[in-house]
Order: sequence, then C-alpha cells, then structure tokens
Amino acid sequence: MSLELSIVMPCLDEAATLATCIAKARRFLDRAGIAGEVVVGDNGSTDGSREIAQREGARLVDVSIRGYGAALYGAIAASRGQYCIMADADDSYDFERLELFVQSLRAGADLVMGNRFAGGIAEGAMPWKNRYIGNPALSGLGRFLFASPAKDFHCGLRAFSRDAFLRMDLRTTGMEFASEMVIKASLLNMKIVEVPTTLSRDGRSRPPHLRPFRDGWRHLRFMLLFSPNWLFLYPGLLLMTAGAALGGALLAHPVQVMGATLSIDTLIYCASMIEIGFQAVLFALLSRAYAIQEGLFPNPVKPSLFNRAFTLERGIILGAALLLLGFSLLIVAFRSWQNVNFGALDVQRVTPLVVSSSLFLSLGFEVTLSSFLLSMLQLNVRIFPKSDASA
Repeated sequence: MSLELSIVMPCLDEAATLATCIAKARRFLDRAGIAGEVVVGDNGSTDGSREIAQREGARLVDVSIRGYGAALYGAIAASRGQYCIMADADDSYDFERLELFVQSLRAGADLVMGNRFAGGIAEGAMPWKNRYIGNPALSGLGRFLFASPAKDFHCGLRAFSRDAFLRMDLRTTGMEFASEMVIKASLLNMKIVEVPTTLSRDGRSRPPHLRPFRDGWRHLRFMLLFSPNWLFLYPGLLLMTAGAALGGALLAHPVQVMGATLSIDTLIYCASMIEIGFQAVLFALLSRAYAIQEGLFPNPVKPSLFNRAFTLERGIILGAALLLLGFSLLIVAFRSWQNVNFGALDVQRVTPLVVSSSLFLSLGFEVTLSSFLLSMLQLNVRIFPKSDASA
C-alpha cells in the first residue's frame, strides 16, 4: 500500500454534485499533505457521472452489481489506501473536514463513525421523521442489541482501516451494508470511535435514492435478523417457561385465576406454548449456524456453551429419550382405553396423558431432525476454485 488514504464515493447518476465532492476531497488531501486518492464506485450511471469522475481526477471503478452496498464494496475493494473514508456523493457531507477521522484512524481506531447530531444538521437536511424518530430509534436499538457505542448508527460518513474492512467480511449489497458494517465491527469487538460531523442539504436536482420507510424497515429487519437471541431465543424460552409452569400446575389439579377455572382446555394451550417456544429456540440455533456458515455473522472466537455441549449424537440421544417418554405415555393412555373396552373415557384423567404424550413425541422428532440439520450447517467445508477441482 503506497497510499495512506482512499476517499470512496458510491455513485448512481450524481452528475449535479459529483465534481464538487471530488474537488473537496482532493483539496482536503492536498491541504493535509496526505498521500491519497479519490475512488468513485459507479453503479451504472447514465447522466455523465462517469466522465465527470475521470475528468476531475478520481479513479473510476465500474460495479456491475446494483445497490448501495455493492457500489461501496467494489470501490473499497479496489482502493489502495491503508485507510478508507466513505460518504455519499450528493454534497451533504463535507469532504474538506475529515481531520478528526484521519486522526482517529492513526490513533488505532478500526471504525470511525460520524455523528451528525453532535456536529450539526442544517435546516432541511434531514426529514423530521428521520431526525426525531427513525435515526434515534434505530441507533438506540443497535446500541441495545449489539452493545455498539455508535449514537448515530446510520451516518453515511465513516472511516475504517483496510484490515478492519477485510475482517468484517461484508456481504450485503443494499442499504443494509451500512448497518452490517457497524454490527460486525461491534460483534468483533473492534475499536469504534465517534466524531462530530455536519450534514447539509444535498445538492441533487432529483429525488434521493433513499426511501425513509422502506429503507428504515430494511435496516430494522436486518438488525433483528442479526440478533437471533432477541428475535427467537429469549421469546421462545419465555413462552416455554410460562407454558411449562402453568401446564405443570394443571396436570396436578385445576387452577383458579380471578374466579375462573383453568383446566383441560388451558392445558392444551400450554402444550402449544411449549411447542411454539421450542421451535423459536431451534430457529435461534439454526439461523445463527446458517448465518455463520454464509459469512453473514462472524464466527465467535469463544464457542458458546451450547456449541461446546452440542453434538449430533447427544441430540439424537435427547430426541430418543423424548420419543421414548412420549410413547410410554401413549401406552398408558391406550391401556386406560383398553380397560373400559375401548368405550368412553374419563376425560379429566386421560386427556393430560394424551396431551403430554403428543407434546413429547413432537419435541422428540423436532430435536432429532434439527440435530441433523444443525450438524450439516456446522460442517467445515472448503470451496475449491473450478480450476483446482478440474485438475
């Protein structure tokens, strides 16, 4: 790496502002005495942006895969700097005031986030619903779910080292790219620093590519999918605990709650709560294993307690034990029916046996089948290039 800094801009029809952004970035590099470059990741512009980038002295990188994340990833991957600073090419961020970002990178930060709320947001630069609802809510959720220090989770002006970028192994191609970067940096325990920055009204003559509600939902969805514990595991455990506690009490005798009698009908719903909760727990385990295998979720340095304890054989044994218990209760219920010559049964006595048997049989099959699927997702595989495979 002969260059210290690459200033990267994604571009899709930014002819109205691209030249200004490149000129500001180049002035910053000259004034700061930094050996650097300006890289434009073009995503298929047809308004002359490509010619503008080349005329203004930026290095143009053609990115055929469409999307904000794809344009940025392609440009960053092709950059030659030890550090990268990225921002939109709409002239809303000031490319002439990047000193704090560079200072933080030189001091050892892996990811430097801009904070528009600390630096100042110009009148009309951010819609009120983004400024007072969307950004604070999503940033707060990001700090809660991932213990991230970033208070402006979706600031588009950010900087990072090339080493940090490679370790993040970013995969998304759309707007989720911004969230994925902060989430993975947090999960990998990277050093994240926030510095104040400003946001101005963009200089576009066309509507922005950003769609607040659609893209806000995409970021929220991505955060939830990246936190399977909160999306699946904790709600599942809570549902199982509630169902097991109430169901266990109902197996002994009916329960009185505020003058109402809870009995057999409630027991059936308790079994459903346990079943649904258990499926949610399985979803948490399977989704995390899939995300790690696909590179969406970083492989933890220290395996979790479950990963240390789980093996396919133990899963099969647990599933077999649940199946055996279910079949045993089924036999007891069948003999009760046999004792009355297969006639009418005492519902209060037999139904708990049937519900319990059905529940244990379902859980047994789920544990066994899920153990095989989880083992498949946890296989360590190597992908060989076609040339190597053919050789």
